[in-house]
Amino acid sequence: MSNALELDIGFSPCPNDTFIFDALIHQRIDTAPFRFRPQIADVEELNKRGFAQKHPITKLSFYAYLLLKDHYDLLDSGAALGYGCGPLLVARKIGGQEIGEIGGHDPISPEIGIVSPDFPRFPPEIGIVSPDCPDWIRDARIAVPGRYTTAYLLLQIWQGKCGRAEFVRYDEILPGVASGKYDAGLIIHEGRFVYQKYNCLKIVDLGQWWESETGLPLPLGCIALRRDMFRYKEAVETLLRQSVRQAMKNPGAANEFIKLHAQELDDQVISDHISLYVNEFTLSLGQTGMRAIEALEERARCQGIL
Repeated sequence: MSNALELDIGFSPCPNDTFIFDALIHQRIDTAPFRFRPQIADVEELNKRGFAQKHPITKLSFYAYLLLKDHYDLLDSGAALGYGCGPLLVARKIGGQEIGEIGGHDPISPEIGIVSPDFPRFPPEIGIVSPDCPDWIRDARIAVPGRYTTAYLLLQIWQGKCGRAEFVRYDEILPGVASGKYDAGLIIHEGRFVYQKYNCLKIVDLGQWWESETGLPLPLGCIALRRDMFRYKEAVETLLRQSVRQAMKNPGAANEFIKLHAQELDDQVISDHISLYVNEFTLSLGQTGMRAIEALEERARCQGIL
């Protein structure tokens, strides 16, 4: 395609992204009249580039997208949105004690990871949003994978604006919590599948909390088109959807590309990761997906976050 229009497309090195974009990037489908050049970076780096409007097509956290709606248009395909895929708040220590040593009880519900009803909480009058938010969060140093990540937005909705968020790369969170550098960590991506290897336990599954509150899937990340490229929206959406379908049809074709960029190389972790984040909403947001995005925006605005 010597006369192809070359477009940069930003996405993360996570297996769900490299999986769905493999066919598009390596032309396993006919991408005419475009040729797509991958710009692979951590999602928070992509969020920051979004504020600079650097890439014409890019992955954005939904939090970043909600802040950038005047500059980027949401695409119907390629999103990370679903059930059971939310960020996890994990910790090795609580209040200076090892988890499980407080009052002789493990504060974690073994069934779903929601904080135990016996665990101390703030009184409701001081503004904590969720009754499941534990008392120690107020002064905890929480490692967060980026200021503009949906994980951080969800943490604020769940707990209010308390705690001391420290923004670090997602792959530095678990080592930091395990070493005691941070009291807790908000983990995303492959970290969901390996946190126990770091001697960490789950405090709350924010995805399950969101689902219990709204009955909707959790919007995590989307693919967005810069508004000056709007004339290409329909064509780009069609190609994205074809790329996702091609990946689903031939899942092994992307293995080399996935492992070239993945944080965790274990085949089972990669498979579980893709199965969790690539679903019907990746093909098309649909009405349910759009309702979920609207609910996220409404909650953030009601709490003065947006």
